[in-house]
Amino acid sequence: MDTAHLRRRVDLHWPQTLINHLASPFWLGKRSRNRLTITAILLLVAAQTATAQSSTYKYTRKFKEDYDFKPIHFGFYFGLPTTRYGLTYAPAFATATPTDPNPVVRITSPNNMGLLRVGFLVNAFLDDNFDLRTNPGISIISRSINYTFADGTEKANLVESAWVELPLLLKYKSARRVNSRMYLIGGASLGIETNRKRREDTSQGLPNTASTDLSLEYGVGFEQFLEYFKFAPELRFSHSLVNAFKPGASTPAAANIQRLTTHTITLYLNFE
Repeated sequence: MDTAHLRRRVDLHWPQTLINHLASPFWLGKRSRNRLTITAILLLVAAQTATAQSSTYKYTRKFKEDYDFKPIHFGFYFGLPTTRYGLTYAPAFATATPTDPNPVVRITSPNNMGLLRVGFLVNAFLDDNFDLRTNPGISIISRSINYTFADGTEKANLVESAWVELPLLLKYKSARRVNSRMYLIGGASLGIETNRKRREDTSQGLPNTASTDLSLEYGVGFEQFLEYFKFAPELRFSHSLVNAFKPGASTPAAANIQRLTTHTITLYLNFE
């Protein structure tokens, strides 16, 4: 039988010393001492594991836990759009007419920053993964058409207008992870132009465009639940499904453009 000396008690750490004491009683047999030693080791490991977990565990408060139990939510949004025209050239654009001394050789529509998109949103709960959403609002945007002529001169036509937009969207959302989740969104939007002055546009040589637009929309967003509201930044893409160009007055656009479609990228900041 081993003797637990005082020197060994001082030199060893307390877990090993405790194991030696538990394994040393002379009234226990060898098999019983082995079982007692294994039990002591398991208890010490469990205690140290529990201590480590309690020291690293951090409580995170879950905000608005009953959010998904409400059938309808309301909110508002601000948007920052970037937009342009998609151009389809007319057949006459490929060849310059002999009667035109200075024909158009290039037509482009660069990206333009819109002024603002603002409105309110209504979100209807369908099930754990799908919502139905609409976010009607007003957009103040500008799109430009730039012409380059054969003699090297350039002309830029800027089309500024305000639109009332009425989208209908289906939202697919992931499972909520404490206070955040991702989602995908897609649908269609109807746009109605409100304040454009057609006569002034014609006198300035601007293209004649339709006052209504139907577009396909899709995007991705991230929801962050806060204490008093939900904040959701969203990136959405929009592509027109109809031809916005209307032949009219004699302008460079009327002679060289056959089709115009709108393309927009918008960063939405949603608050619910």
